[in-house]
Amino acid sequence: MKIAMLSPISWRTPPRHYGPWESVVSLLTEELVDMGVDVTLFATGDSITRGRLSWVCPRPYSEDPSIEPKVWECLHIASLFERAAEFDLIHNHFDFLPLSYTGLVDTPVVTTIHGFSSPRILPVYRRYNQRVHYVAISDADRSGELDYVATIHHGIDLSLFPYHSEPGDYLLFFGRIHPDKGTADAIEIARRTGLRLLIAGIVQDEQYFEEEVAPFIDHDQVEYVGSVGPDRRPELLGGARALLHLIHFDEPFGLSVVESMACGTPVIAYPRGSMPEIVRDGHTGYLVADLDEATKAVEAIGRIDRAACRQDVEQRFTARRMAQDYLRVYRTILGQDDPMRGGS
Repeated sequence: MKIAMLSPISWRTPPRHYGPWESVVSLLTEELVDMGVDVTLFATGDSITRGRLSWVCPRPYSEDPSIEPKVWECLHIASLFERAAEFDLIHNHFDFLPLSYTGLVDTPVVTTIHGFSSPRILPVYRRYNQRVHYVAISDADRSGELDYVATIHHGIDLSLFPYHSEPGDYLLFFGRIHPDKGTADAIEIARRTGLRLLIAGIVQDEQYFEEEVAPFIDHDQVEYVGSVGPDRRPELLGGARALLHLIHFDEPFGLSVVESMACGTPVIAYPRGSMPEIVRDGHTGYLVADLDEATKAVEAIGRIDRAACRQDVEQRFTARRMAQDYLRVYRTILGQDDPMRGGS
C-alpha cells in the first residue's frame, strides 16, 4: 500500500514547538511506517520522517516571513496531485483547499477534518462530499451536512510523556493565548484558589494578551513561560496539579488535554466540543459549568487518581491505535467499490 500524506506547511513536520496538525501528521506517518506501510510525506523541506519526504517549500512560512503562504501552499498541494497516480491513496490533512484538486485525479482521497475554522468553508466540503472520504477527529466536530467514513481520535507517543505520580504546586494553562482558549479564566481560578499558575503557549491574539493576560503576570503567582517545545513539555505538564482547559469554543479535539492526562495530570475543562469525549468526569478530571465549579474542582482535584489518567490514555489515545484506525479506513476504501459512508 502506497500512501501520500499531505501535511500543512505552516510549521515543520513534526513541529519544533507549536503545530498541532503537523504533530498529528508526523505521529501517524511514523506509526504507519513502523507497520510496514509505504508512506511519502509531503511537507516542508526541513521536516523529519522515516518515510519518504517530498517537498517544494523549504521552510515553514510561520517561521520564515520571506515565504508567501498562498504561493507555496499552491505549489505544495500541486506537487502531490501531479504525482497522484503513483499512490494507492492520498491522505489530506491540509483543510479544504486540496479538495478542489480531487476531481482531476482517480486516486481516492481521505481528508481528516481537523476542525472547521468557519461555517463559510462548508460549501467546499459539501461540493466534494460524495468524492472524498471524510474523517472526523471527534463526534462533536461532525457536521450534519457531511458524510463520514469514521471518527478517529488523535493519539500521542506515550514514550514522550512519562508518568508523574506526584503533582507540583502549580496549575497550568497550556495552549494558544486567545479568548477561545480561556486564558483569563485560568488566571481568575489562580486568583480564587491562591495557587500559582504557569501559562504556556504562543500569543495568537496580541490585544487579548495585552489587556487580559499581561497585567496579571507578576512572575510570582502568575508566570508566562512562552511557547514550550517537546523538550520541556512533559516536565511542565507532569508537574502540574491540574491542567485548566476552560475553553470558550467547541474545540474539535485538544491534544494538550491528552498529553496532560498521559503525564498523570487531571484536567478541569468546560464541557464544550470534544471535551466530554476526552475527559471522563470524576475519573480523569472534572467537567465544570462555570468559574465557581472550576474553583471547587481545583479544591477537589486530589481525589483524582493520577494513575487512572495515565491508564485511560494508554487504553484510548495512543498513536498506534490511531494508526490502526486509519489503516482500517484505508483498507475499507481500497477494498470495496462502495466504501462505508456515514458510519463510524
